[in-house]
Amino acid sequence: MPPSTALTPETFINRELSLIDFQRRVLALAQDESIPLLERIKFIAIVGNNLDEFFMVRVPSYIQKTRMGIGRLRPDGYTSSVLMQQIHMEVNELIKEQRRTLDHLFEQLRKEQVAILELHVLTPEELAAVRAYFRTEVFPILTPLASDHARPFPFISNLSLNLGIYLERHHPDSDEISLEFARIKVPIGDGLPRLVNLNQVLPQYGNIPVSGHKFLWIEDVIIDNLDVLFPGMVVAEAYPFRVLRNSDIDYELEQDEDDEELLDVAAIIEQGVRERRFGFVARISVPVTISNRMLHHIVRGLEVGDDMEVYLIDGHLGTANLFELASVDRPDLKYEAYVPRFPESFPPDTNIFEAIRRQDILVHHPYDSFTPVEEFFNQAAHDPEVLAIKATLYRVGKNSPIVQHLMEARDNDKQVTVLVELKARFDEENNLEWARQMEAKGVHVLYGVEELPVKTHAKVGLVVRREGNAINRYVHLGTGNYNASTARLYTDLGLLTNNVELANDASRLFNRLTGYAPETHYDRLLVAPEYLIHTLAGLVDNEIEAAKEGKPARLIFKMNQLEEDVMIQKLYEASQAGVQVDLIVRGLCCLRPGLPGISDNIRVMSIVGRFLEHSRIYYFENAPHDLQFLLGSADLMRRNLYNRVEVVFPVLEERQREKLMRLLKTELRDNTFAWELRADGKYYRLQPNGVAINSQEIFMRRSFGLPFSVGNEQS
Repeated sequence: MPPSTALTPETFINRELSLIDFQRRVLALAQDESIPLLERIKFIAIVGNNLDEFFMVRVPSYIQKTRMGIGRLRPDGYTSSVLMQQIHMEVNELIKEQRRTLDHLFEQLRKEQVAILELHVLTPEELAAVRAYFRTEVFPILTPLASDHARPFPFISNLSLNLGIYLERHHPDSDEISLEFARIKVPIGDGLPRLVNLNQVLPQYGNIPVSGHKFLWIEDVIIDNLDVLFPGMVVAEAYPFRVLRNSDIDYELEQDEDDEELLDVAAIIEQGVRERRFGFVARISVPVTISNRMLHHIVRGLEVGDDMEVYLIDGHLGTANLFELASVDRPDLKYEAYVPRFPESFPPDTNIFEAIRRQDILVHHPYDSFTPVEEFFNQAAHDPEVLAIKATLYRVGKNSPIVQHLMEARDNDKQVTVLVELKARFDEENNLEWARQMEAKGVHVLYGVEELPVKTHAKVGLVVRREGNAINRYVHLGTGNYNASTARLYTDLGLLTNNVELANDASRLFNRLTGYAPETHYDRLLVAPEYLIHTLAGLVDNEIEAAKEGKPARLIFKMNQLEEDVMIQKLYEASQAGVQVDLIVRGLCCLRPGLPGISDNIRVMSIVGRFLEHSRIYYFENAPHDLQFLLGSADLMRRNLYNRVEVVFPVLEERQREKLMRLLKTELRDNTFAWELRADGKYYRLQPNGVAINSQEIFMRRSFGLPFSVGNEQS
């Protein structure tokens, strides 16, 4: 590899710091005055939720490496200890900006009669009603736990909001006053809301009418009523604190186990999920007003080893709970409702198999309805000519029509085989429950290939149908999950086809997943971990050779994340050969564009808007037509290319390829919710220079974007 493509701290951006940068872009939407107020609150909550996951999944490995003294392993140049310091500094700044933004939004919401109130603004009558609510609905749920010389510091579970309380005990036989510590877990979601709805509480417990939408923080209500919980004691001080623990289940450790019982995947998942709440503490959040003695007691009790694991917060803890506020019934403070369209090739009440036989159906969610995908499984379940259905399921959601259709198919005596990925992080329990329900119906359920750590991330459905004297197969291939809920929020692409070569490959893939076929080869599908990265690298090489021959050469890649070393080096090599490289990367990006002589032909964009950009598209200008456009489930990440079963598939029909080019060109021209990564490693929001182009808004009108003339090739 030429020295100029070597990955160094100058050419490789740290992935964790790039993730923090992504949260800044999400936060910018909360600050955008053009977005409705309650939607901006939702973006505040998304940042909070993303940071929670960041500390539960990404940060713990660096805590462990720092404790073990493990040095630099990646080309970004950071040691674990230095990176932890940088994370602490940048997250603190991000949280401060988030809180300033939240205070501003609360002020604006109050003008709209939507408010989270402080207790001191309530009248005596209102306080009495809240106290009655506390005694009736809150007090029975709470369990104070004392901690003293005879009782150890209580265990604090992951994601829990707690109250640390110091109590004064006055001894009647002397003037002595002793100080006691107690902890109360605030059981949010286990019977209590985070936001107490005064529109319900005040009329019910005080016959007091409420105008607008008014709330109280539940922890404020509990603190105001601690005397009910500790009669005979004086509350000296009470502060909330919130705990995040290491939640990344390490399935790979199970490879070394000889006990066959431990190699039962479902048992491993159950054990891992149970143990997740016991992981070591990765972060504690406390209010800036907390006393030193309380903070030291909590830190010591939780065995926190480093000040960088403690975050002082100006305001209430846990902004992920603000989804409750964002759900307030105020349509005027939200996005106008959007109803996805039906693809022209699939009007309502169409036989899905007849429609697919006429032509491939390419759908762009959420702009196109997810109904054709659901109908694919629904009609297969009830069609007497369908013999078998096979599918991979990664994240299906709690109320899954597709899983219901698969169970209905089994009720109708069809052969149904489903690979359920139990190792889908934070969806393990949900997937395990669905797997057991399907097994009870007689569905043949598998939990993965023989190599346990390899997740099956591919999104593939296959229907086998008898048609006259022949057997036909129909395939759905997608970039996103079989999840009707996220299909309304995530941008994804799906292809419904009965192309014989794709169908043959889908059959081979399922045989590989369900049986023993490690040397399976495919005609059309690019499958990881065996073949994908080599094919992608070869297609980039082809583009490099075209540029060296003086031909126009271009790569356009759209994905969620970019981190894998080999592909980044290939893109640097392409840039140096004169290939125009356009990257649309929503989240983290370790490649640094715009470096003179290294990456000055590379442009990196990030689109962050109303919908979560989730589709993956890979375009190679000089590839054969049947390889020019590739779609699939894989980002250019090490985990996707080496440690997962992924499927990337070609788009074979010319008119569908034209649609995809329109989509890419529309996104490349976005100047409203698009950001550009520059050589300094920072993202800059693009500003309209003349006509404002919001790609997501355009897709809401036309699924695949702006029409382009033949001569309008550059964007």
